Amino acid sequence: MEADRLLVRVAGGDQRAFEELYALVSGPVFGLVRRVVRDPAQSEEVAQEVLLELWRSAGRFDPGRGSAMSWILTLAHRRAVDRVRSARAATEREQREGRRNHHTAFDQVAEEVEAGLERQWVRHCLEKLTTLQRESVTLAYYDGYTYREVAERLSLPLGTVKTRMRDGLTRLRECLGGVA
Repeated sequence: MEADRLLVRVAGGDQRAFEELYALVSGPVFGLVRRVVRDPAQSEEVAQEVLLELWRSAGRFDPGRGSAMSWILTLAHRRAVDRVRSARAATEREQREGRRNHHTAFDQVAEEVEAGLERQWVRHCLEKLTTLQRESVTLAYYDGYTYREVAERLSLPLGTVKTRMRDGLTRLRECLGGVA
């Protein structure tokens, strides 16, 4: 594959090869990052970080362990998930600090209690799914993996994962009824 050849040249410091590799992978990298991060500006920033990391760490690529494209997209996915986790942690810190320094209004307390009850109900409904449905839904919706990545992590065909996701989401919707 062309990406493999280019990445080997980039590892040797070939700037021209990096330009070609950039043109080849920047679209798929941005697309993957955008699906995980969702915010366009943050996605652009993360994609640029991935491509910079690609330039700096091309020598770590081991062709014996897979294709260059899969290695690059793995870097992108990990960086995107890190960004989401970091943003979530920062938001939680700000919220904890805000709660310490601010008297909570009754409506806010009621909303938090309601949200907590909804989370408990969702957990209850998740427990009613089969193990494969629960694992698939959790990996996709809580951990941010694509269906293809869920299939790889569970060592299952993509079609099986899609079916389990569809069935699991249907059962969740039925279980949640008027709650969701």
